[in-house]
Amino acid sequence: MRKFDGKELVIATHNKGKLDEMIALLAPFGVSLTSNDDHGLPEPDETETTFVGNARIKAHAAAKATGLPALADDSGIEIDGLNGAPGVYTADWAETPNGRDFVMAMERSWAELESVSAPYPRTARFCCTLVLAWPDGHDEVFPGVMPGQIVWPMRGEQGHGYDPIFQPNGYGITFGEMDRWEKNKISHRADAFQKLIAGCFA
Repeated sequence: MRKFDGKELVIATHNKGKLDEMIALLAPFGVSLTSNDDHGLPEPDETETTFVGNARIKAHAAAKATGLPALADDSGIEIDGLNGAPGVYTADWAETPNGRDFVMAMERSWAELESVSAPYPRTARFCCTLVLAWPDGHDEVFPGVMPGQIVWPMRGEQGHGYDPIFQPNGYGITFGEMDRWEKNKISHRADAFQKLIAGCFA
């Protein structure tokens, strides 16, 4: 496994919530972090049907454009009662002409669970795949997962995306009710980051 030995790393995202989480997780390593916005990079088309495929597209696009190593994440929620949907299309379910509306996406998810009379608990998992890519085309892949269940109604103002309806296993509160730093310790992204740090930074 290739170690990261550079001083600069591009976080290949335009998502501020994601960027803030990654900055916090990488803070101990003294790496200078920039984002796609800092480099004026467009959002590449995510044409793959897997988390790893889309993360690879984003990481390699940023590494090639900047000449720097780039870290990308593709993540989403898989709901068992919906046969794994929305999965890689998690953000797409929130798209509107005026930007992303995750309340709408959560309402759709619950309505579809109701329409198929999905049994309780309505199990689900947040998935995150990190890809660290270098300008020479090499990459390393780190998957993470956080199992839990879908609950209703929405609870909590913390976090982003589907957090208000996702209750992680072992907890009586949703990600939306959880302190963000507590969530950062146990989330699917934290799971993937622990693997990334052990593999490339330790």
